[in-house]
Amino acid sequence: MGIVITNLSKSFGSMQVIENLDLKVDEGEFLCIIGPSGCGKTTLLRIIAGFEQYDGNIQMNGQEITSPSPERFMVFQQFDQLLPWKTVAGNIELGLELKGMERLERENVREKVVSMVGLEGFEGHYPHELSGGMKQRVAIARALIMKPKILLMDEPFGSLDAQLRRKMRLELLKIWEALDITVVFVTHNIQESIMLGSRVIVLSKPPSRIMQEFKVDHKVRADEAMGSFGFGALYEEIYGLLEEQEVRE
Repeated sequence: MGIVITNLSKSFGSMQVIENLDLKVDEGEFLCIIGPSGCGKTTLLRIIAGFEQYDGNIQMNGQEITSPSPERFMVFQQFDQLLPWKTVAGNIELGLELKGMERLERENVREKVVSMVGLEGFEGHYPHELSGGMKQRVAIARALIMKPKILLMDEPFGSLDAQLRRKMRLELLKIWEALDITVVFVTHNIQESIMLGSRVIVLSKPPSRIMQEFKVDHKVRADEAMGSFGFGALYEEIYGLLEEQEVRE
């Protein structure tokens, strides 16, 4: 189930953030969005999620997006969306609870998701007892338990240290491959965009447009290919586009 964005524009007051942007997100792809600060990456995600009004047209499976839907679930960089008075299990099950699912059925579904994100044994813990990486796993599990068609991720690993960030990238790729869902992932990190994305788009400074897009070969994406020529060449090309935007400032 893909997304088709046509002639999308968004402004906040007199500031035009996005102008006449066209984008197609194919079903099952892992799309990474990168661009300079303030270029509207998060705004674009929020529009796709249904959190923001916009001008233009966005359709998912032929239906216009006008409001939030469990088919499109957003994972944020910050962990303050977790409810501090609920355990890991309670936070993960929240969406199913709100839908009225019976407790035993919720627990059965939760067990599968907990295993998928590596949270076994932490179900009874509270958010304040967890590391940053664990909190982000809870946030991802809470999204996955709703079985979304599209997972929207706004720099979800931005506050993690380098080692944990690498581990979470690999876990996310495993989940994406296992569930065959569509992921739209915002990042400031060029290396991360290449490691994760089956396609990378580079946005310009506001009013944002797509400067260039890159299909990423699976061999280049592989972790062991970090030092390869293909990886390095792609990194330098994306870096050059971003540096060009800074020079123009």
